[in-house]
Parts: sequence; C-alpha cells; structure tokens
Amino acid sequence: MKLAQANLKLEAIITNVEKDGIKAKNLIEDLKELREFALKEQDPLVTKVLRLAYEYLGEKKSFAVQAQYEEDEEENEYPIEIEENENFMYLLTLLRNADHKINREDIKDYRTALKLELY
Repeated sequence: MKLAQANLKLEAIITNVEKDGIKAKNLIEDLKELREFALKEQDPLVTKVLRLAYEYLGEKKSFAVQAQYEEDEEENEYPIEIEENENFMYLLTLLRNADHKINREDIKDYRTALKLELY
C-alpha cells in the first residue's frame, strides 16, 4: 500500500488479527475501508483481492483458502497446509509491499483461489 493512511489501516488490521484471529471485531468493515484506499491508489489487484477476502470471510466465517503451493524437484505442486489465521496473516503481510513482483504473484494466487471458492 502506498498511502500513509492505508498503511496505518493495514497495520491496525494486522494487529487486530494477530490478537483475535479472523474472528476479530469489525474485520470485514476494516477490510472494506482498506479496499477504499486501494481504489484511491488505483491498484485493481489489491482492490479485487480485498473484496474477495471480505466476501469469503463473510460467507464462510473462515479463511481456509488454498492459495499456497510448494514444488518438488520435478516441478509438481503440492498445497501447503497452513492454519487459517496464518494464511490470512500471510495475505495481509503481502499487501504491505504489494508492488513487489513476488508478492504480486502470491496476491494473484490468492485472488484466483478466492474466486474459485466463491464462484
């Protein structure tokens, strides 16, 4: 996130999730506010993944999204088993530096996984 206000909001969300997990009070509303900053920053990827994330949280009351994979020596992909709070925290930490090339690829993976789960 580029705007100082956006980073403050993101850090507040991260602190809240670290403390209370995905059941954190006002999490969906906070994500909606953060999405407004992404709209101002004109970052369609972050805007979309935030919308999908809060829709998923609202619908499923969890964050059991399979978006992270590891490869073996033969380039076969296997899902990484990760607890849902850690999974969501990872997505939030990616958003701290959403312009970084590798982070953007992981954010795209979350976007794809969330779309598949929701639609």
